[in-house]
Amino acid sequence: MKSYFLRRFLLIPPTLLGITFLVFAITRFVPGGPMDRMLQQAAGSADAGGAKKASSDAGGGLSEEQMEELEEQFGLDKAMPVAYLQWLGALPREVRLSKGEFGVTGDGIIGGGGDDPENTATLVLRGDGRLVEVKKKGDSIISAKCRVDGADILQEGWKIRYESATMREDRFKRRSQEAAVVPSYSPRAVAFRTNFSGLLQGDLGRSTVYNDSVGQMILERVPVALYFGLLTAFITYAVCLPLGILKALKHRTFIDSASSVLIFIGYSIPGFALGAILLVHLGARMNLFPLFGLTSPDFAEMERWDQIKDLAHHTVLPLLCYLVGSFAMLTMMTKNNLMDQLSADYVRTAVAKGVGFRKAVFGHAFRNSMIPIATSMGSLVEIFIGGSILVETVFDIQGFGLLQYQAVIARDVPVIMGTLTIAAFLMLLGKVLSDVIVAMVDPRIKFK
Repeated sequence: MKSYFLRRFLLIPPTLLGITFLVFAITRFVPGGPMDRMLQQAAGSADAGGAKKASSDAGGGLSEEQMEELEEQFGLDKAMPVAYLQWLGALPREVRLSKGEFGVTGDGIIGGGGDDPENTATLVLRGDGRLVEVKKKGDSIISAKCRVDGADILQEGWKIRYESATMREDRFKRRSQEAAVVPSYSPRAVAFRTNFSGLLQGDLGRSTVYNDSVGQMILERVPVALYFGLLTAFITYAVCLPLGILKALKHRTFIDSASSVLIFIGYSIPGFALGAILLVHLGARMNLFPLFGLTSPDFAEMERWDQIKDLAHHTVLPLLCYLVGSFAMLTMMTKNNLMDQLSADYVRTAVAKGVGFRKAVFGHAFRNSMIPIATSMGSLVEIFIGGSILVETVFDIQGFGLLQYQAVIARDVPVIMGTLTIAAFLMLLGKVLSDVIVAMVDPRIKFK
């Protein structure tokens, strides 16, 4: 059994890699990515100010340097497999990129300078502001030294790559496929440093919309998901297990029929639709409950007991929407499993030998009826990132589900990848935990 669960745990990483790679590929090829959003915003700003220039038509109002920086920021200047490995943290990222053209005369800050302008470029190092003179021979960089102290930056961890005019033209054509005229370029030197920063290092990147750490954004939403997840799980199991037992013992009675009607009516009502109705009638018209949020604006200034009451007051309506459709499946599963066990030969034999009916039900049949239910208990680990997109949208609750929805709408790729990775990992972990729980509940199961 140990070898079985070891294999199951070892399968989680490759499965997670497959899921994340597939979604990462989709985000790279579907329209409306972060670059498109930035270009649309820049074009809108240029149109509003009446300052759009003919030279920036292909870039939607952004200069070519700004577009290059956006590509480098989002990893769009790299091939998709390379960009994925950089997001994963298996390949280093290029940071603090500094650029200077060869053969450009002038003050030498942008390029040129030196005894041989055609083979010399000057650039400003990002991060410390030093001027560096880069020399090449053919297509190879031969030196990169500071102008002031003559220090060789290649010995300080900096790297230099050579970009020919053809490479820059190809990059422009790939970025601006509709442009009729391709600008003429000069070769240039690009100085950069590398570091490993990705999923393997615990870095999920930064949001392209809010520029906040994705990990921090997720951590801020976890308490909300955990709060509603624990309440929903506790109430659901506390109600459904006793109700399922009662329905099995009172099969085909009024109690059984009436409870079935109620739970299936609740199952058929979408939570978000019920939320909208409750907000209109109990919130707006009767003013019994707040209309949005999980706490009041002055929550931090309240006393402890007032905070508890305020939180409970805001929780009632969303919790009803979470619970309304969660009773039917667990209740009916408990009832049907228990009825199957009560009709089994070993229960009838126990009763025939003098075992009391209560002991036969709770001492024998009930435990065996819990085996199918135990298969879903591992999924409780997903309450850390649970929640309902629609319910959280209706009540304006900043939970994990709403974060995922907002990330998809805004094409916020780092947030999409971060939330997906955590959700997929917990889902896979829940499947393994379900097998562990089943093996603990049912001693007949042997994993080989």
